[in-house]
Amino acid sequence: MAARPSALTEKVTADLRALLAAEPDAGRLAQALRHLAKWRAALIEATLRERSGERVLSGPFAGMDYGGASEGAGAARLLGVYEPALHPVIEAIIARAPDLILDLGAAEGYYAVGLALRLPGARVLAFDSDRVARARCQAMAERNGVADRVTVMGTATHADFDCCAGHRALVLCDIEGAEETLLDPAEAPVLASVDILVEAHDCFVPGLSQRLADRFASTHRVTRLDRGAPDAPLPPWMNALSDLDRLLAVWEWRMGPTPWLWMEAKG
Repeated sequence: MAARPSALTEKVTADLRALLAAEPDAGRLAQALRHLAKWRAALIEATLRERSGERVLSGPFAGMDYGGASEGAGAARLLGVYEPALHPVIEAIIARAPDLILDLGAAEGYYAVGLALRLPGARVLAFDSDRVARARCQAMAERNGVADRVTVMGTATHADFDCCAGHRALVLCDIEGAEETLLDPAEAPVLASVDILVEAHDCFVPGLSQRLADRFASTHRVTRLDRGAPDAPLPPWMNALSDLDRLLAVWEWRMGPTPWLWMEAKG
């Protein structure tokens, strides 16, 4: 007797049938492709955890005990190839040794916990509006023994930046387009004197990266970082996978351009 399909397989199949039930349409086919890719990526991540364990294999946070992504690209994070264009910046940040980090949109804590591990003298404030993401971030901080230095908080406001005064502070921001409103030195003057690493969601708000760069041009040295290709080796057992599966293992689920801006305070 054939094994019963998993709940995930049944759900994905039902979603695809509903999606493709209408007349042929290129847009629906694109949605179906993305849906299938996400399903396959989830299976690859599960296999990666089974074969290689729960710790990040390479990159700036190699060795971190990683519980899992709150949304997307879990395999790329576990492999240590997530957002490769940021890796040199992360090392530059670590060399600067900030003593306070505000991680806005911390999600499950990949950067909040990773930076806490690499910077044992730093305190990290991890903000996220999602209750489930906050719980995962707290659990990940505990798994890695840094819960005493990682404080998990809710949605950030302009007033939350006040704590940066008097510190070698870093603001790390990934908040799905809300950065246009939140990262405003007119509302939070201390931002003019802290280093900022922000993902600009041009895919949601066209031209946002340029507006942010212009906003901070007088107070910061602004470097734009576009998407890069991962160059870390995959585990040897992945050589047996198809080319498509190997691509999906490092896929970051992005729907469009999300350039990062590395903004170093001049003062």
